[in-house]
Amino acid sequence: MGNKLNSLAVYCGHSFGTNPQFERDAARVGELLARNKIRMIFGGGNVGLMGAAASAALNNGGVVLGVTTHNVVAKQEPAHEEIELEIVDGVNERKQRMYELSDGFIILPGGIGTLNEFTDILTMQQIGETHKPLFFMNTAKFWESFSKMFVDMHSNGFIPDVEEYHVHVADTPDELFKQILNYEN
Repeated sequence: MGNKLNSLAVYCGHSFGTNPQFERDAARVGELLARNKIRMIFGGGNVGLMGAAASAALNNGGVVLGVTTHNVVAKQEPAHEEIELEIVDGVNERKQRMYELSDGFIILPGGIGTLNEFTDILTMQQIGETHKPLFFMNTAKFWESFSKMFVDMHSNGFIPDVEEYHVHVADTPDELFKQILNYEN
């Protein structure tokens, strides 16, 4: 087996979304990170799915680090008071710092920010800059439309080799963690 994934970034929404299962799965992911002694790196906010995951990790004895920007703290989201927080200048620096701190990435339901974060990792995988894995939590089939788009990109010749990508998908947090704990790099 390869090296254990010791630190995972969690990319997800700063709101709860419309399906209550989103919050339940985010909390379960946070709990499982803590119980498996995997450090959680996240956006630092105490709101939405990111707050639910971080709180659950903390409540189960986990180590949690938030990375946010001055703009986000000033205009948008309250920082999660119980975590160590790094504040950086901008969103690109935030993404770079989260990348540096993480062995891989968990993708929960989210919006444009979440999409931006994981497509940056996919681009880095495509050009060979990283082999760090992406683990999609497909709660309530949330990522099905992206999966279809990915397949369409491949079938239309825009993604020549799907083997360039290190993507894993699960429908439940427990299934997701089986993949994470068995991951070989």
